[in-house]
Amino acid sequence: MGDASKVDFSAPAVLQKWPSLGNQRRLDREPYQVSEGTLDACISAFMEKPAPTRHLYEIRTAAQPPLVTDILSPEHVIELARLREFL
Repeated sequence: MGDASKVDFSAPAVLQKWPSLGNQRRLDREPYQVSEGTLDACISAFMEKPAPTRHLYEIRTAAQPPLVTDILSPEHVIELARLREFL
């Protein structure tokens, strides 16, 4: 995981939430913006959400290969949050 230090947590990012029905994403709808700021701030905002609803969220940011994609899934955000603790 030597690449972790190359992640720019100050990069602009947006936390988005998918509309849901029965705690499932509604793929017939578009996700909407919940908050905007740095990647670091969006990860923190995501981690404050209740675990059972985190699958409804995603973070959009500029890709930073190989660790950061332009759309970060909940699992990916959790991994980045873990990485961040070691930096």
